[in-house]
Amino acid sequence: MKIATFILTLCHTCIIACTQTPAGEVSIEGSDHKKPEPGKELLAVRNEFRPGIYSFTEKLGDLKGKRIAVVANHTSLINGVHLVDTLLAAGAKVALVFAPEHGFRGDKADGAHVANEVDSRTGIPVVSLYGKSKKPTAIHLKGLDLVVFDIQDVGARFYTYISTLHYVMEACAENGVALTVLDRPNPNIHYMDGPILEPKYKSFVGMHPVPAVYGMSIGEYAMMINGEGWLEGGLKANLEVVACSGYDRNMKQFLTVNPSPNLQTMESIYLYPSLCFFEGTVVSVGRGTEAPFTIFGEPTNTKGIFSFTPTAIPGVSDNPPHKNIACRGYDLRGVIAKDGLPHQLNLSYLIRMYAETDDSTKFFLKSGFFDLLAGTDQLRKDVMAGSTETEIRKRWKEGLELFAERRAQYLIYKVE
Repeated sequence: MKIATFILTLCHTCIIACTQTPAGEVSIEGSDHKKPEPGKELLAVRNEFRPGIYSFTEKLGDLKGKRIAVVANHTSLINGVHLVDTLLAAGAKVALVFAPEHGFRGDKADGAHVANEVDSRTGIPVVSLYGKSKKPTAIHLKGLDLVVFDIQDVGARFYTYISTLHYVMEACAENGVALTVLDRPNPNIHYMDGPILEPKYKSFVGMHPVPAVYGMSIGEYAMMINGEGWLEGGLKANLEVVACSGYDRNMKQFLTVNPSPNLQTMESIYLYPSLCFFEGTVVSVGRGTEAPFTIFGEPTNTKGIFSFTPTAIPGVSDNPPHKNIACRGYDLRGVIAKDGLPHQLNLSYLIRMYAETDDSTKFFLKSGFFDLLAGTDQLRKDVMAGSTETEIRKRWKEGLELFAERRAQYLIYKVE
């Protein structure tokens, strides 16, 4: 089948999009609470939609003999085959794999150190970007013709794959290596919400002045990093974004594998932006249970109507908060089916648990991690002061409006 393409130059970025798509994928509508088996579909894409990797394979012949590094994990699939295997079959020389948080095969627990290794299936060296170093070095990139980035994002600022993207872009820019980002949809692309990150709270769980939920695909986000001059010294990567085909911002229910060990259902992915703030508090978000990021609670709570006890689950949550201690709180399973997709952060969960805590002085962790997740100390202060959700949102309004104006020039997909 003949594929028509267009190329648009914007902010040192080449965008390639496919206007027709291959057929034959099975569509599945709806969601459930079952854990997907490794490599199995979490939720199938619609017939008309394809991630960027499908368009990328149309030009694999151009890569024969080229030395390539891949930034990838278990989500980097095309028709169930890993990107690395696809490149090798096309005759490309995959010199290195760069692995983000959770590792190349997606089997490392939350926060677990990811070590350098040699992939047992291919014999290719795997360089960790979630260990001693989070950025490729000049030695890693020496002699490479291209770096290909293909990782599924979920659209929350504190999800570390976009921080990995930043450092990969920066390293490529510094060393004159071209970078291709294979775009994938963001299941939370349909809204923007939350405080804009303030520079003093920059960390690996928040590197850019964007809201907690930024409403962009990872390809669009890469273009914004480039265009806004967020790389060190204002450098710009030689960036190509291979766009998704047959995709618009109204589409949903399209992820094919669980993007990380504790996001096991579409429901958990939709709830994640609201619940992740609890990671900077004494509240468990269900790590170490069968329902992470769909339940929450803590040991001293006496008003919650749901109980659970976190345990160690190797490769998922090795040492979850409140391990082997009964927690009491709330079960959100079924809330998405009942209320529909969220179109803003739900602050009621945070406000409620703070009000119900046994000792409010211990609610926020002394590490300051909550402020890093929020990108500001104002949200914590507002919760402590008893501010309502409406009052808190008023503080975000101007920042969100300004961000929406800035991001508009980087959007690839239709906005309704």
